[in-house]
Amino acid sequence: MSAGTTPQKLVLCVIDAMAPEMLVRAADSGAAPVLATMMQRGTYVADCVAAFPSVTPVCAAAIVTGTAQDQHLIPGMNWYSREESRYVEYGSSLRAAQRFGIARQLTDLIYNMNRAHLASETATLFELLDDAQLRTACTTYLMYRGRHLHEPQRDTALTRFAASTIMRHPVMGPRELFYADIFASRSTGCHSTLGLPGVRDRHSGCVGAYLVEHDLFDFLLLSLPDNDWLSHKGGPDSQLRSIAAADLQLARVAEAAGGIDEFLSGHAVVVMADHSQVPVRATIDLQADLSELGVRQPDHPALLAGIRPSSRSRADVEERIAVCPSQRAAMVYALRPDERDAMRASVIARAMSIEGVDLVAWLAHDAHDAPVEAVVSSPERGELRFAPGGNLRDARGTAWSIEGDLPVIDCQTVPDEGLVLTEAYPDALARLWSALTCPTSGEVLISAGAGHEFVDWGGAAHVGGGSHGSLHRDDSLAPLVLCGLDPPADAPRQWAIRDVASLILGHFGLQPSAAAARSAARS
Repeated sequence: MSAGTTPQKLVLCVIDAMAPEMLVRAADSGAAPVLATMMQRGTYVADCVAAFPSVTPVCAAAIVTGTAQDQHLIPGMNWYSREESRYVEYGSSLRAAQRFGIARQLTDLIYNMNRAHLASETATLFELLDDAQLRTACTTYLMYRGRHLHEPQRDTALTRFAASTIMRHPVMGPRELFYADIFASRSTGCHSTLGLPGVRDRHSGCVGAYLVEHDLFDFLLLSLPDNDWLSHKGGPDSQLRSIAAADLQLARVAEAAGGIDEFLSGHAVVVMADHSQVPVRATIDLQADLSELGVRQPDHPALLAGIRPSSRSRADVEERIAVCPSQRAAMVYALRPDERDAMRASVIARAMSIEGVDLVAWLAHDAHDAPVEAVVSSPERGELRFAPGGNLRDARGTAWSIEGDLPVIDCQTVPDEGLVLTEAYPDALARLWSALTCPTSGEVLISAGAGHEFVDWGGAAHVGGGSHGSLHRDDSLAPLVLCGLDPPADAPRQWAIRDVASLILGHFGLQPSAAAARSAARS
């Protein structure tokens, strides 16, 4: 793309876990004036649907690749690698990280998530825009894979220590990458104490202002993650203050351009969340509830004495399943292929009897082991079977065949229009199908009911605070604000977070399929 035809610069701002209703309250109350201005001047979508499980790694991959996990292959916050015969833990809690080994957890989070776990054949926004010779930039975000090599920082005693122990290897990222204090493509004077929660938004605001002031990007992913951390602690109703804090950092970035009017005259902006949160009042200890089936334990013995015995399998039971809690969702893997069907049936039967479980889902296979339909069951509402293709279309236009108990996922049909709508579980069919057919997912997927969260492998949960992960609308809907770019004429009736990538590519005059083809040829 020649310099004379480069479109207006674009900022994608992701405010982690921001709930639509809390954004509106913050804007209406005057607590978030920059966000209010963008909402007034642009297009506001209150019901953009997250991935399932609606947890940050899965959602971040969907945002950056424009695909669901059947293509990007990141299945949860905690999952089991069949290839390596081990658990992968991205940071459910400090105690969970200690249980698996902090060095292993950080390696998976910082390196393997992008380098090994994210599908190599599925291009990221950074890769596609890098290939088009656009200047890409990113503040601390889980998904950063691009075409430029970045070495670990060694400019302070803290970063030198990190670089000499765990963060020793370079990564491929966008042209300008700022990941905590670990990677920084240039000196900005901005520091984050290695990404300490509570200061990450200020670090992003500092870096973003520097990048704007020095005109260093065409596309910037500005990550403001502290809202999620604060909401886990104080619950979703506490977001008014954390959204206001995020707004201050947006104001800081805008001020670097001369103020909000000057900033918006030179930049298109997309503001979004990846999911919402709901209050947590009770826990589900799935590891204990399935212990009789033989639950594989984490490899790392640290903190074992501090983990309550109910979270451990009995020593005399052979390990046959892997249990992977991801906050308000969970997956269970059968470890022995020859007993997969029998073990899946046992897990389903037990899961359906656990208090706090809302939905249990799995795939039915044919004689050649190919998936023929998905099954989703509720302890109270019955069982529904569905598969792609058929005479009903969902709110996004995808065709499905459905049979069974429609109330399981709040299905309502509009026969005259050939529609099937699932208001309580938005985009439920596509989200479940992509999660179940993802090669790295478990055999059984479980979604928690209202107020419940699965205890992680460190014994931690967010009782009294907030959490997310389920299929339900309460933690699956995110706000989307488009300012300086219009929705496409063929915009879906139901937006999903994975739509944003193609919207950004279109802004830069790139067709997603053509850009992906060029990226695949380069790779």
